[in-house]
Amino acid sequence: MDIMYYVCIPFGIVMKWCWQLVGNYGLAILLFTLATKIILLPVSVWIQKNSILMVKIQPEINFLKARLSGNIDAIAEEQSKLFKREKYHPMLSIVPLFLQIFLLLAVIEIIYHPMTYLFGFTNAEIALVANHLGLDASASTCQIAIIEAIKNGTLTAGTAIAGLDADVLSEMVFAAQDFQMNFLGTNLSVIPADVWGLYILVPVLAGLSSWVMCWTQNLSNVIQHEQGKLNQYGIMILSVALSLYLGLFVPTGIALYWILSNLTSVGQMYLLNVAINPKKHVDYKALEESRVALAESKAFGQIDKKDPLYKQMKKREKVDYKAFKHVANKHIVIYSEKSGFYKYYKDLMEELIKRSNVVIHYVTNDFNDQIFEIAKSQPRIKPYYISLKKTALLMMLVETDMFLMTTPDLDKYYLKRSFLKKDIEYVYVPHDTMSAHMGFNEGAFDAFDTILCVGPHFVKEIREIEKVYGLKAKNLVEFGFPLLDELVAKGRKENENKVDTGKKEILIAPSWQEDNLLDSVIDELIANLCCNEYHVTVRPHPEYAKRYKYQLNELVEKYKDFDPSKLSFELDFSANKSIYTADLMITDWSGISAEFCFATQRPAVFVNTKIKASNKNWQKIGITPVEMYFRNELGIAIEKDQVCDVKQTVEYLFANGDKYKEKIDNYFETFTFNHGTAASKGAQYILKSLVDKKKNKQN
Repeated sequence: MDIMYYVCIPFGIVMKWCWQLVGNYGLAILLFTLATKIILLPVSVWIQKNSILMVKIQPEINFLKARLSGNIDAIAEEQSKLFKREKYHPMLSIVPLFLQIFLLLAVIEIIYHPMTYLFGFTNAEIALVANHLGLDASASTCQIAIIEAIKNGTLTAGTAIAGLDADVLSEMVFAAQDFQMNFLGTNLSVIPADVWGLYILVPVLAGLSSWVMCWTQNLSNVIQHEQGKLNQYGIMILSVALSLYLGLFVPTGIALYWILSNLTSVGQMYLLNVAINPKKHVDYKALEESRVALAESKAFGQIDKKDPLYKQMKKREKVDYKAFKHVANKHIVIYSEKSGFYKYYKDLMEELIKRSNVVIHYVTNDFNDQIFEIAKSQPRIKPYYISLKKTALLMMLVETDMFLMTTPDLDKYYLKRSFLKKDIEYVYVPHDTMSAHMGFNEGAFDAFDTILCVGPHFVKEIREIEKVYGLKAKNLVEFGFPLLDELVAKGRKENENKVDTGKKEILIAPSWQEDNLLDSVIDELIANLCCNEYHVTVRPHPEYAKRYKYQLNELVEKYKDFDPSKLSFELDFSANKSIYTADLMITDWSGISAEFCFATQRPAVFVNTKIKASNKNWQKIGITPVEMYFRNELGIAIEKDQVCDVKQTVEYLFANGDKYKEKIDNYFETFTFNHGTAASKGAQYILKSLVDKKKNKQN
């Protein structure tokens, strides 16, 4: 006996009990289907809960995939941690399919072998009868053929069969004669493909039942509803095709079980949805937001085919990519994500052009980048429009002496070091002044050869990262941050023209991260600060306005009737007037705080919302990040539960303005390198490095 026999014994017992209870094989199959659903109900409940858990954590998974887009290993690691934390078992998702196939195989075995599982005869006894009738005892239809032989009189109780006890044969004949294989005018032992006629309705009904099950599951099954259309319809097509096959090429009794199983699965699904309602456990709003974020990350870098400039962009990209590839002996390549990043390179590029005859090859992902207009008047700037998707390929094949970029995480995601030229010097150009170990992902700078450092804190942090992780020492250039120097000079000039309105101007400028001021304590801040002495301006982060329009509109609507002399919302982000003219800023972890304090020489109130940490392991470095340290240097940091007393903090800062002015000026002098000469220092390093490379080639 094979293993299937032992597997089917318990199901055979259930089927036999059902048959003995109702006396009709068709009704027995119906009762068997219901019985197995009831027996396996605890498993179904477990699967329902696991499916709900999967959909519940799906927003977190989607945001995770969006955040780590391109880093397959990191996604797998974080997802595994999430599954472990939530006690989710991904393999359970295949249990329903496994059970359905397992039960189907068991039913096929039982229906093909009623004499074994329903009547209880041994294989040896059945083999003797089969040999007498000239049948192959190992054939799947053997037992059904024996029953038909008994019913048509070919085999009777008086037939003499060598080796078979007459009493056994009598019992066999009696059982077969009493065995009703007809149900609703059909013979359950008939294979539709053998007889056709009205039996063609059997596969049609089987396919239809499968379609109904898949259709309702796509609408209401907690996990199937969240699958993509391709997945949903793929499963539907596969299921319907399998059902048509079963209905056509197996006995009608098996098709009957399949039809009943499909239909009862629909009923069970709706009952489970009532008993364990997914809507009570799943945040569908967050799920939709996460889908949008994931879709944006997948589309990131691709040219939108709906863009009216799509054809022009594709044509320009093709021409520029070819032109870039055909330029030999490139010395400097600069990569920019979009037009707004030019400001981080501007002063450095001007110095390079002024001090040398070097040609700068500028690759941008922005079709409308300002660099194209700038290059018209500067022939030594060669701009190229390359989409992000194509940039990933370009970088793997690039050949140049130096590659400058403001994008961290080199070699971690989609932007890789060149596969062709191994000695390219990759240079990181800073785009903010924050810490290296908390404000960026773990390992964000590991693949760079050289870093243009904004200030002493960055040098200290990078060296400690190298020490902790055992990394090769990089070239750390004492560079600075030209953009900050420019903004400070501009801000202080505008601040000189500040008009005294008789009221102190307070600017609330939060970040857009989780737990930011607008999502946590904005009402308390407005309630405590809007008075006759102060005018409060709320300036959301541009990214917050972009991502959370609904919440922002609700907030503005809530305060639309508030006295405009006490409160206003600044939603035009093209101007920075409020930043430079405010007497005090209130923020959380927004990077604009340093710019404000240095430009206006005025302090800020920092509310300790959830820390904005891109690197969860930043504490391994053992250095307090500068954005945490300067909170009590450039102003006063308070906890969220201290916002009720924020007016006292504000009054203290106003009363001690001169003291903080001196403190801020002193801090600014040592915060970044080379005030006013940073671009010159950076250009000197780059040109010297190019000269050294040339000498090394000659040697």
